[in-house]
Amino acid sequence: MKPLETISDIWQGLDSRIRLMCGYALIILLAAAVGWSLLDAKVQTLEKKRVARETVLKELMPLKVSYQNLRQSSDQLSGRMASLRPDDSPAKIIDEIGIKGKSIKISPLKGEDRSGFIEDAADVRIEGLTANEAINLLYRLEKGSRPLVIKKSNMRVRFDDPSKCDLSLNMALLRPAPGQIK
Repeated sequence: MKPLETISDIWQGLDSRIRLMCGYALIILLAAAVGWSLLDAKVQTLEKKRVARETVLKELMPLKVSYQNLRQSSDQLSGRMASLRPDDSPAKIIDEIGIKGKSIKISPLKGEDRSGFIEDAADVRIEGLTANEAINLLYRLEKGSRPLVIKKSNMRVRFDDPSKCDLSLNMALLRPAPGQIK
């Protein structure tokens, strides 16, 4: 006998009530298998979406950090621009810092017109500074409350006194362009 004929004979030999219960059990098992299959397909779709979104997040996280850093520097520049007074100049800012060497020579330069900014440029030469004073001066210029750009700097040790140095700077004070003032 074949296995299918054996199953058919066993099925025919069962009581009608047991056959009905087995039929219901078989229907429930088939319904559960179909339901499980549908849920598995939905889970697979959701898993693919999750993986795709994780990939997008991995790409966006460095962009978010970059955006936040740029936003922070933009906010700092906006704050510095807001603290700018109409009578500010590179010479006045250096005088306010208070670090002076033997002599200070400040000569104005032609500034560039950048997008949204006008530069008030100057060539500054300070002689007879100690290395610590030069570093402090550069730090205060760069981290000060006004928008100042140091374009070029040169520090040379003096021959007559090796503990002193001469500092020359090309710097520009950034001012908002007349159309940019809010």
